[in-house]
Amino acid sequence: MSTLFLRTLREDPADAEVASHRLLLRAGYVRRAAPGGFTWLPLGKLLVDRVTDLVRAELAAVGAQEVQFPALLPREPYEKSGRWTEYGDGIFRLTDRRGAEFLLAPTHEEMFALLVRDLFSSYRDYPVLLYQVQTKFRDEARPRGGLLRGREFLMKDAYSFDLDDAGLSASYATMRAAYQRIFDGLGLRYAVVKASSGLMGGSASEEFLATTSVGEDTFVACAACGYAANTEAVVTPPGAVSDPGQRPAASTHDTPDTPTIESLVALANARRLGGRSDWTARDTLKNVVVTVTPPGGKGAPLVIGVPGDREVDLKRLAAAVEPATVELFDDWAAYPSLVRGYIGPQVLAGLGIRYLVDPRVAVGTAWLTGANSPGQHAVDVTHGRDFVADGTIEAASVHVGDPCPVCSSGSLSMRRGIEIGHIFQLGRRFTDAFGVDALGPSGKPVRPVMGCYGIGISRAVAAIAEQHHDERGLVWPASVAPVDVHVVAAGKALASGALALGASLEARGLRVLVDDRPVSPGVKFTDAELIGIPAVVVVGRRFGEGVVELRDRAAGSRVEMSVSEVADAIATRAAVSGVPSA
Repeated sequence: MSTLFLRTLREDPADAEVASHRLLLRAGYVRRAAPGGFTWLPLGKLLVDRVTDLVRAELAAVGAQEVQFPALLPREPYEKSGRWTEYGDGIFRLTDRRGAEFLLAPTHEEMFALLVRDLFSSYRDYPVLLYQVQTKFRDEARPRGGLLRGREFLMKDAYSFDLDDAGLSASYATMRAAYQRIFDGLGLRYAVVKASSGLMGGSASEEFLATTSVGEDTFVACAACGYAANTEAVVTPPGAVSDPGQRPAASTHDTPDTPTIESLVALANARRLGGRSDWTARDTLKNVVVTVTPPGGKGAPLVIGVPGDREVDLKRLAAAVEPATVELFDDWAAYPSLVRGYIGPQVLAGLGIRYLVDPRVAVGTAWLTGANSPGQHAVDVTHGRDFVADGTIEAASVHVGDPCPVCSSGSLSMRRGIEIGHIFQLGRRFTDAFGVDALGPSGKPVRPVMGCYGIGISRAVAAIAEQHHDERGLVWPASVAPVDVHVVAAGKALASGALALGASLEARGLRVLVDDRPVSPGVKFTDAELIGIPAVVVVGRRFGEGVVELRDRAAGSRVEMSVSEVADAIATRAAVSGVPSA
């Protein structure tokens, strides 16, 4: 450590928002280089390489082969797939000195499809499983959380090519199991949840989420049947359909001073609107106006109808309308017939505004909703008679205790997590776009089907840090720690002995960091706890007797043992943790 390029920090950086960001900076693993971009320092590079090596080992075990594409890619393949436009402002575009357009790759489906098309032309060449580990770029509007949401990040992306859907299902199952071994090996606590495919398209999409309270992803789970899904992918059980003609005629009522659903419900019950005094928020129909902008197009208003006990979840809505973008509507002057706070669905068709409703707003259901006039609401406004929705959309907020959409007995709980992996059954979107064909056994061309499997490696590092730290610093699992053992000389006169012990441990195949700096033992122990190597060997006052102290960073235990025993003890711990040999 006297020659290591390292500087630890005593205070938390002012811009560090979460524990992983704070501790990786303080312990000297990373350094901010730009908004959303970080430099890996020597300890950090060792760390990310160990995570990458573990990922590579599991992929090699299932027969995946590694390739490497450039990050700077021409516009044409992405134009052909449609994603040059679909990505909108989410990618970095640039023009070279000759005027040719390029992008910094956010992902590489197009390039993998082209590569396989150019090299493999017979059914005998399939199945194919390729991957790369490479830096990706996305123009995040608000980079935050250190490595959790950056503009530049390290990712492993793999792609399977099979001749039929059965082959794709088999490849998907193989990679899913490999992912479970990878994340188990990284020491992560995680959940596998159903997810939306987004711009990737395809089906059978699942996310691997590292469970932590600072995660940006929210997912639900059902204890009764094991169902789990990202909230963006939760499917709402539809409401019961009935005959609209059986409902009473709609009636309009003065409802002054009802700026909220709660105040509207209170007034409706006080005045017995519709002859009822049992109104609740879920009996009201809330209509929210947003602007939806297709890629390269012009924004248009869209009204979303949800029961009044729900909010419109903009993340769920954005996932539902992707690749279009969505934002709250603010061009009220252009639509004077939309009365803010009193919007009802009755007039939307006449205004040429699309209206999409939550699945609970089924045909034949009647609602207390806006009457499109200031200070007025209407009762018994019925779907299928007084208005007809243009379709349904999954955009309403999901609540703890909601019924499970899979089983009839369970209810949903809610947790947060960090997305560390995502797998898709892509289908033929990209093989269709680029005409990827193989000559089948019958002599006729066969169009291969693709699967896509991504792991955010730099994000996984941050997720491990989020789950493995305490008030003193990082606590790395042995499988990913940058070194296996941290030897601390508890005094200047003991530095040479610590270096000799470190050399003997290294000869046993262990990765070793020796703190031989001419600083106080207190500083060394504080830095050892901050850096978080799982095994710490203290060369102290009994070293002359051949005795050292072995500290377990995670357990907080300390035990004295002979110098001859310590190497065996650390090697055994490493083997139990599944650490690859040096």
